[in-house]
Amino acid sequence: MENLLTDRAFWVNYWEQKPDLSVNIPANYMFHEQLQKIIKTQQVQTAIELGGFPGYYAVFLKKYFDLDVTLLDYFVHPPITAKLLKENGLEEKDIQIIETDLFQYKPEKQYDLVLSFGLIEHFNDTADIINRHINFVKPGGTLFITLPNFKALNGWFQKRFDPDNYDKHNINCMDPKLLAGICEQAGLEVIQSRFFGYFSLWLHEEKQKPLMLRLFKKSLWLGGKILTKLFPFNSRQLSPYIILEAKKV
Repeated sequence: MENLLTDRAFWVNYWEQKPDLSVNIPANYMFHEQLQKIIKTQQVQTAIELGGFPGYYAVFLKKYFDLDVTLLDYFVHPPITAKLLKENGLEEKDIQIIETDLFQYKPEKQYDLVLSFGLIEHFNDTADIINRHINFVKPGGTLFITLPNFKALNGWFQKRFDPDNYDKHNINCMDPKLLAGICEQAGLEVIQSRFFGYFSLWLHEEKQKPLMLRLFKKSLWLGGKILTKLFPFNSRQLSPYIILEAKKV
């Protein structure tokens, strides 16, 4: 339990406060170019999304690439996932769902592609959580992990104005070199481990924040977007995400 920065109650409360989780996932969903390249070049047929409830990326992979997809999470509310599938023209049988504790579960099979988005930063032991991902990867398969970069301006904003949410994240793991080193030590070939995205800024439960804070956030967001549109670049100071891609040889 000392490895956890969140617990089940946190996630139940987190998802219950979301007004409408059933959205139509577009073809240009975040990280679509990276995923498309992996799927085509590696001839991916099976994939598992870890910690991904309600299953946006599982739906994306099924909807646009017709992969054999599994969703695994500690908390799954089936009616929400069923509604999300229906919104995207899919049926409940199209995605296998495993509701379990990742730290107790032993993979029954391995996959061509193992993904997580915003998961590993909620644990203190980064090497341990990444190695649990690797246990699901087939030899020759690909590991793809993304996480927020709270060492950027967005992180300062979170720490200053939303410290409760900021404290739910392991800031030390937000280091591409650290992530690459863990994968290399596990015997994987690192394809990329880098800062990603030009600029973004967000607030957890933004609608509940004071008006002046929302206006301040919007002004920073607009300024950052204008700057990085004129001078587009990925950087530790501004990029909102980190992506890690590695292959099990």
